[in-house]
Amino acid sequence: MLTFLGFAMIATFLVLIMMKKMSPIAALVLIPALFCVFAGKGAHLGDYVIDGVGKLAPTAAMLMFAIVYFGVMIDVGLFEPIVRGILRFCKADPVRVVVGTAVLAAIVSLDGDGSTTFMITVSAMYPLYKRLGLSLVVMTGVAATANGVMNTLPWGGPTARAATALKVDASDIFVPMIPALAVGLLFVFGLAYVLGLKERRRIGTLVMPGDDAERPAGEAAEPAEERLLVATTPGSATAPGSAAGSVGSRPGGVSGSGTSDPAADPAADPASDPSPYEEGFQGLDPRRATLRPRLYWFNAGLTVALLAAMIMELLPIPVLFLLGAALALTVNFPHMPDQKARIAAHADNVLNVAGMVFAAAVFTGVLSGTGMVKHMADWLVGVVPEGMGPHMALVTGLLSLPLTYFMSNDGFYFGVLPVLAEAGAAHGVSPLEIARAALVGQALHMSSPLVPAVYVLVGMAKVEFGDHTRFTVKWAALTSLVVLGAGMLFGII
Repeated sequence: MLTFLGFAMIATFLVLIMMKKMSPIAALVLIPALFCVFAGKGAHLGDYVIDGVGKLAPTAAMLMFAIVYFGVMIDVGLFEPIVRGILRFCKADPVRVVVGTAVLAAIVSLDGDGSTTFMITVSAMYPLYKRLGLSLVVMTGVAATANGVMNTLPWGGPTARAATALKVDASDIFVPMIPALAVGLLFVFGLAYVLGLKERRRIGTLVMPGDDAERPAGEAAEPAEERLLVATTPGSATAPGSAAGSVGSRPGGVSGSGTSDPAADPAADPASDPSPYEEGFQGLDPRRATLRPRLYWFNAGLTVALLAAMIMELLPIPVLFLLGAALALTVNFPHMPDQKARIAAHADNVLNVAGMVFAAAVFTGVLSGTGMVKHMADWLVGVVPEGMGPHMALVTGLLSLPLTYFMSNDGFYFGVLPVLAEAGAAHGVSPLEIARAALVGQALHMSSPLVPAVYVLVGMAKVEFGDHTRFTVKWAALTSLVVLGAGMLFGII
């Protein structure tokens, strides 16, 4: 009964948010509360929720102060050189922009924290996507999948959990997996290239000021008639005669035969993709009053020190971001009204993300408190045919996709993985192989509704969670299968 209710609760939640019948916060609270009553344990709902909130409270605190910290860093212009460098490298080509998103997310993921990765990636890339009129779900999907592959780093969490649960060395799990993970990361870059090609066909290629200056001396410029520029916002065009003015007044225009109709790409959601020049959108405005060029190296040093302290685990991450946010506000905005203004400017993101985390605490609290998650895991393990025993590493890899999506990492690695390892040991399968196979689902896990960091990603990118899920899940699952296939091909799993 609990097995059926668990799967039904998850399915109901996913269907409602993907059909946009409920907001994620409402669905995360009301659906588990209803199913808790169905399970006959409504009297214990309060205990389950408090337990879930207690476990996720440090995460909520970390996200709150991390959003404030990186919000201040965006305000003062810390990431401006990064964005300008990416823009010069990308040459306003959608293919390079999407591939650059994957590369940036993979590099920043070296810090081992998904929330930080998404904050930095979205902060750097969001203005560029808005300028070019690119689909924002492409950005969130590529960033989440790249981060999911990199989340297997020993200090990222899953590897350490697997090592602890099976009492093996983390390096023995991770180091042999490097070739398979490298293949997975290359697949993400290839996927980004393909998605970039689709975006290029949809909107064309941006012509930026100065492109003519970079043209070889002997090469003739294209006739104006062949360089029809359209505004970077899909759906608005500029006549050839006003092309130069359009480029000068707005940061670029799109050229080529690509269509600007958002309906041409099902990933494009006009409702969540407002004009890049809407009121309140600052992007890379070089004249905004919050810029602090004289404090650039202080802010850069503070950010590097903060990330280094996170990796070295000098203090708990929530404490580090709390101290970092307070210091960044005090140094960059010494006057009290300015500090209040910066906090107020980021309050919307803070409230949305923190609210989502505490709402997710209701979902996870009910799943674990009622015993649904245990019954679901036991059922999935029980349906594995006896003849698959010698192939338990493959079974573990396949099960890691749905289980790490529907469960927390703690629930999977400490609750399910030991059972799978014991079943494998009975057929001579090494615990190390089981542990390595358990990592392949992380690319999909990072888009799970139970991962707080994904709400940072979709919140900052202003993308509906349902849209992100519809677009990302298939690509993330395929990436996980590629990692699993590469592991088996190389004899790692």
